[in-house]
Amino acid sequence: MQNNSNQSAGFGQWAILELLGHVKIAGYITEEEHFGSKLGRIDVPGPEGKTAITQYFGGSSVYRLTPVSEEVARAFAEGNQPRPVTQYELKQIEPPPVRNHWLDDDYDDDDIDL
Repeated sequence: MQNNSNQSAGFGQWAILELLGHVKIAGYITEEEHFGSKLGRIDVPGPEGKTAITQYFGGSSVYRLTPVSEEVARAFAEGNQPRPVTQYELKQIEPPPVRNHWLDDDYDDDDIDL
């Protein structure tokens, strides 16, 4: 997996990671510092030995971390690839129609305050 200058030299292992929210992913896990905080980093293996995706997570979101061999992590990751982030789109809300008092049939001169 990739070596990043922000990675801590003290942590690096293959594991199955379970995060709160029923998320299970497997890959090579390291620790990095970003934004003044320590974050976990998991490089999920993909086809042909390449990294399919890299994700970061906060330590407080870890439910379980199970160290496994590289072979086990790769086999698990093959059937459990994280879905890419997609844009959630709401139905376009139409603005209310603009009422033009000058064109209303019920408009008369008495409607004007002078």
